[in-house]
Amino acid sequence: MNTEKFGAILPITLLSYFLILMDNSIIFTSSVEMGESLGLSAAALSWVSSAYTLTFGGFLLLSGRLSDLFGRKRVFLFGLFIFGFSSLIIGLSRTPEMVIAMRAIQGIGSSIIAPTTLALIIDAYQNKMRQRAISYYGATAGIGSSVGLLVGGGLTSLISWRAGFLINVPFTLLLFFLTVRYVENSERQKERIDYLGSLLSITGLIGIIYGLAESKGVFVIGGMFILGLFILWERGTPYPILPLSLFKNKIRSGAYVTRLLFMMAMLPFWFFLPQMMQNQYGFSALQSGLAFLPLTIVNFIIAMQLPRLISKFGNGKVLLIGEVILVTGLILLAFSNPANGYWRTILIPMLILGLGQGLILAPVTSAGVHEAPTELAGIASGVTNTMHQIGGPIGLSLILSTTNEFSNKIWFMTLFTLISILVVSIFVTQKKY
Repeated sequence: MNTEKFGAILPITLLSYFLILMDNSIIFTSSVEMGESLGLSAAALSWVSSAYTLTFGGFLLLSGRLSDLFGRKRVFLFGLFIFGFSSLIIGLSRTPEMVIAMRAIQGIGSSIIAPTTLALIIDAYQNKMRQRAISYYGATAGIGSSVGLLVGGGLTSLISWRAGFLINVPFTLLLFFLTVRYVENSERQKERIDYLGSLLSITGLIGIIYGLAESKGVFVIGGMFILGLFILWERGTPYPILPLSLFKNKIRSGAYVTRLLFMMAMLPFWFFLPQMMQNQYGFSALQSGLAFLPLTIVNFIIAMQLPRLISKFGNGKVLLIGEVILVTGLILLAFSNPANGYWRTILIPMLILGLGQGLILAPVTSAGVHEAPTELAGIASGVTNTMHQIGGPIGLSLILSTTNEFSNKIWFMTLFTLISILVVSIFVTQKKY
């Protein structure tokens, strides 16, 4: 790998990651038209999103480990195929059952793509080039989610909700071709697959995510019990799917908790704000997507400066500053009066939140794979993405079960961010980091 140029690996990984994140948030602005088109009840419509979230979050640990065992390129191509094929079928589906089933399969494809893209970056780059690549990767996490709202709203308003899924197909074909052409095969590890551990991790994570999404406490408790069994099994098996040595590094462990708390705050923000703007201000799907444009622009601008900022101040300090800025934006939004309209209520907090997100996502992603051995890069990436996926449903379910007031919802997001500031201060902002 040329140390002065990124080559093809970075654009391949960033575009792949962008697609799966964008696809996750497209649902937020296209759900109304999708429900009307397919005759979906509110409960069935929620499953269009939940089916994807369940399999995405549930299979992440297994998918991350498989990329370590079978080689990044092979597993990545398989994930692209699943994601592209399921996107095509969703776009052509005429029945709710087919859409929901394909969304579940699409989630499996995303669960493969998400950790494998980060692992490919770790394999391909070293030192400052790796830090720059991870900065762009982390920024993609924020930009992809907010752009998804805009793209989903635009395609839904101008064409159809189906276009939001069909647009994945040509991009996936392009990525498949580029991967075959430019990504090298990594060596396969001669190690047995931890089938029982895989089953326990998938069952436990799906149980927790489903229980949170559907407000069914028994599934949450059952999922936590199964994850407890999973950890006990992993401690004793000689070929674990999740080597517990990953958590001995305090920076990595702190990053996992921080990523969880970040999504506990931000997924509810992306979920509730479009609804509030459509109900309070009469915004269309396109208008509510455009309303996130200030956040996206600020996020993108700061992402371009992140490598320089991290080089000057250090990863931990940049992360801490980002968290403080994020909580400032949330507090300002919580004190605002929605009756004053978008420009006076949301615009300024949106700009501040974009700055905070831009400063957080790259450093917390980098911290999640800090000093992870190359042979465990896939599973380290898988844990990082697992925290990203389960954090959102946890935060959303807590808020939904507690309050209906918009300002109170924002205060919950503020609380989650304040806790993450404490975690970052203790575990991540170490002198050597």
